[in-house]
Amino acid sequence: MKNKRLPGRLTAEMVKRFLFDVKLRMFIILSIALFGLAFQQREVKADIDLEKDVYLFLHASFDLEEKSIEALVANGFSKERIIVATPRNIGKEGDYMAMLWLPPKPDHIKIQQITKVVDVEPEGMIGYWKGVTKEELYTIPLELE
Repeated sequence: MKNKRLPGRLTAEMVKRFLFDVKLRMFIILSIALFGLAFQQREVKADIDLEKDVYLFLHASFDLEEKSIEALVANGFSKERIIVATPRNIGKEGDYMAMLWLPPKPDHIKIQQITKVVDVEPEGMIGYWKGVTKEELYTIPLELE
């Protein structure tokens, strides 16, 4: 009778060991991924001056305003400092620009920092932003449903 149960016990033990190995590997992979995300977010937050305003360019995708703000906040920007950009209200040197990109169906947000602002005559939809020079910093994915 022992001979008949032995293979069954070995099989059950092998299954338990296999499941333990799978769970352990999943835990390790998830830990590495979460550590990487936390490190990446910490790195981004360190580069952001939370005292500066962020001008959000929606490019007529007004339905994505809330989702864009959530993505910016999740990446270290202060919700109170996010301003929807218009042709008339421009930022100042050191402020940030967050631009939904690529219109008309954006899938990410380009983060740029304003490096120079000169007085110009406003022009069409660009308005006073025509006189703003900027430097691209990085992008944030915008997950569309």
